[in-house]
Formats: sequence, C-alpha cells, structure tokens
Amino acid sequence: MTWYRWDKQDLLVNLLVQPKASQNKFVKLQHDAYKLNITSPPVDGKANEHLINFIAKEFGVKKANVQIVSGMHSRRKLVRIQNPRLLALPVQLPK
Repeated sequence: MTWYRWDKQDLLVNLLVQPKASQNKFVKLQHDAYKLNITSPPVDGKANEHLINFIAKEFGVKKANVQIVSGMHSRRKLVRIQNPRLLALPVQLPK
C-alpha cells in the first residue's frame, strides 16, 4: 500500500507522528508513511488534538473534516481528510 489513497473526494494518509518536536512540519516520506513532527506532547490526547488542528490548517479544511481513522494511541496513524482544499503533501489528484 502506498502512503496515501483517495476515497472519492476524501484523502487518506498514513502518518508517522513525532510528538514533542521543535516545530510543526511535514518531514519526509518514510516507507509507507509520511513523517510529521508536532510540538505537542503525547499526553491526554493533546497530540492527537494538535495533529487534527495542524492537518486542518495545512489542507484548508475545518477540524471536523479531519478524522484519525486508526492509531489513536500510536505514532502510526491513518488520517482521513474530507474534501481537502489545499494539498500540503505531494499527492496526485483523484481521477
């Protein structure tokens, strides 16, 4: 499986999240996931909340349009972005 796929107008992305980083940024592709640094610590769901906020901002959608499909308690996450307006990662548009 590739690190992303389209499900109609939704983008599904495999992420490898590094919490407690110095800045929020997409780092690089690592095998089947895109590495992402976020500044929030992994305590009481704060990192997941921070991740959703960052992804929503980068892809130009509301927070409600970003869902963690799997990996709520893991660094590896599958994230669904509903109808992204911006493409913050190097992905091809659906056909």
